[in-house]
Formats: sequence, C-alpha cells, structure tokens
Amino acid sequence: MPKFNVMENQLVPRHSLMTAKEGRELLERFEIDMSMLPMILDVDPCAKALGAKPGDVVKIERESPTAGTSCYYRLVVQDEVVP
Repeated sequence: MPKFNVMENQLVPRHSLMTAKEGRELLERFEIDMSMLPMILDVDPCAKALGAKPGDVVKIERESPTAGTSCYYRLVVQDEVVP
C-alpha cells in the first residue's frame, strides 16, 4: 500500500522547520522562551513528514483570502510529555 504524503494535501497549510538561528530570533522578537510556544507532537503527521525532533520549532503558514498569510509557530515535543 503506497504511503500518503500529508504535506501534499491542499487543506494542510505549509509547514517548515526553522533553523536554530531563526528560532532564537523568533524568541527574541516576541520576548518569550521556548516553554511559551504552543506545542506540536513529534507524532503529528506533518511533524513526522518534516522529520521534526523534540526541541525543533515548526513554522506554519496559513493563507487567508482576507488577511493574506499568517504565521504560527509550534515547539515539537515528545508524545508522552503532553498529558
């Protein structure tokens, strides 16, 4: 059975891994630390497709016909960390 690539689905917004430098700049810009970022599990289909590991930051870009592009950021965590 062929594998399905979730990233090719038109309903899934663009996901990308941020570099360590980009992650530091993000935290500085918003004056936050890593623990303040929303989380995404390492077993999430998009995180798995990117090869994301706990501690990585994922950038999610959502398109809107009225607001243009909005960016969201998620900290990758291990599945058993979240209750």
